[in-house]
Amino acid sequence: MFLDSSRYTRIATIEVKLADGRTVTAVKLRRLPPTQGEAHVVIGNDRLDIMAQRKFADGTQFWHIADANSELQANDLVATPGRVIREPGQ
Repeated sequence: MFLDSSRYTRIATIEVKLADGRTVTAVKLRRLPPTQGEAHVVIGNDRLDIMAQRKFADGTQFWHIADANSELQANDLVATPGRVIREPGQ
């Protein structure tokens, strides 16, 4: 269902019955442990995929950076120059 590089690859799924009677498959909620990492000051042209390519040699692993921070929308992490975010270790 998901690519091997997806954060959802190994997450269990559940069947959910909606109010209108339809049944859908959903990914179970992921609980994120606190993550240590290096502080990174965002600059104007930062992109999570490029940061992940440098850090993990795979740009599709950007979600590790997103998970290490508390932003719901991953790209909001790099939207404000000067913001300090965490880059997790490998």
